[in-house]
Amino acid sequence: MSLRGGGPIEELAIPSGTTVEEHDVVVDGDVLVGGQSTVELGVRGRNVAIGERVSVGDDIEAEGDCRLDTWCSVDGNVLVGEDAYLGERVTVTGRLMVSGDLDIGDDVTIEEGFEANGWIVIRNPVPTIVFYFIVLSQLLRVGETDAADELAEALADGDDVRDPLLIPRSAEIADDAWRVSTPATVGDDCRLHGNLRAASIRVGERNEVFGSLRAREDITVGAETVIHGDVTTRGGTVTVEAGARVLGDVSAGDLVVYDGAEIQGTLRARGEMKLVQRTGPETEADEVEEGGGAEAGGSDGVDSEEPDGVGDDDADPGDGTENETTESAREDDAPETDGESDTEGTAAVTADAGAATEGVESENDS
Repeated sequence: MSLRGGGPIEELAIPSGTTVEEHDVVVDGDVLVGGQSTVELGVRGRNVAIGERVSVGDDIEAEGDCRLDTWCSVDGNVLVGEDAYLGERVTVTGRLMVSGDLDIGDDVTIEEGFEANGWIVIRNPVPTIVFYFIVLSQLLRVGETDAADELAEALADGDDVRDPLLIPRSAEIADDAWRVSTPATVGDDCRLHGNLRAASIRVGERNEVFGSLRAREDITVGAETVIHGDVTTRGGTVTVEAGARVLGDVSAGDLVVYDGAEIQGTLRARGEMKLVQRTGPETEADEVEEGGGAEAGGSDGVDSEEPDGVGDDDADPGDGTENETTESAREDDAPETDGESDTEGTAAVTADAGAATEGVESENDS
């Protein structure tokens, strides 16, 4: 799979259900790795296609076909359930076991020998995956989506089409960090080890990431996802959805936290800090905004010079998002009501956003 130039893989895409088990990345679908990448983990998937000059640090296990382009190196065994295609000057330090046919190029080194149950052809095989990419890209460019879908189904050999693991060119995948220069997308129900570094990051639902997230642009943490580390972006927006847990600090240009999210560390936002709440099952989400440059502590709340309520100039007496309790408090004690809306917003953007409004309700009752 020769990926010169920009390459057809434009992002790191981790499909739903991906897990890192000891030293292997395990996926249900295919695995596509761009050229000149370093994968220090092993790879286990359905069909595995490795680009040129890629270094794999452990075993490769493919249920279907396995394709290794020129100058690849595998520090381990290669186990293939169907056919295998090895380009020129491929190095395998372990053993090559192929259940089907073996198509092998010149100057290939397999230190512990190989075995194939089908035909063995020694030549320079054409990396046909490049041809598939070219055809698919041309069909999509001219708008022939139906023809592209038919080709994708044909490549899947009639099986159900599953999202592949896409690793872009020049990526570095290791047990301690996943580093790419492209956007990164993580599906649902994944379990990953290592810090994730990318241009932008979007993490789906019900994931567990044992590491931190860092990006130049936006970061989104999906519902019921647990991040065992910090979430940091230089100038983008960090969005923490309901039910998500961040066991570290959050630093962003703008910060959006949904009601029910939990952040155990410190919140830092150079721009706006916003809490999105739902006041009822049929009402739309309310948004409580904080001023720029806000910082909140995970246990002590938000640092403020006026803890009894600030932001009188920003309060809007006619704001339709206020509840009935706040309106009744305004009628009983008008001078103190202007600060209550901002007090609610300040208390809400804490480590536990779901318990943010308890203090406000007790103050209104008094």
